[in-house]
Amino acid sequence: MSARESSLDAQVDPRFGRCRYFILADPENMSFEAYPNPAADAAGGAGIKAAQFVVSKEAGAVIAGEVGPHALQALEAGKVKVYTVASGTVREVLNNYKSGKL
Repeated sequence: MSARESSLDAQVDPRFGRCRYFILADPENMSFEAYPNPAADAAGGAGIKAAQFVVSKEAGAVIAGEVGPHALQALEAGKVKVYTVASGTVREVLNNYKSGKL
């Protein structure tokens, strides 16, 4: 999930490619790891670089405010499902994902 900070109480970042952090979480037990986005300050191609990073972490799904077309192609090629949300904390969105509300 794209996030503005490295905790479950962080707001979801609306930008996938340039978010500050990726939160990789297990919605069943809420365990998580936070990773700084290696593409956040990229001069160009941030979305694709971010997508490659997420695929390398073997994520099953991405939740973000917006995912650009090139990043979407890279995620779909890596068999990563993509969900978009307007706002909320990482914890709130994970609970919505877990209960099938996304």
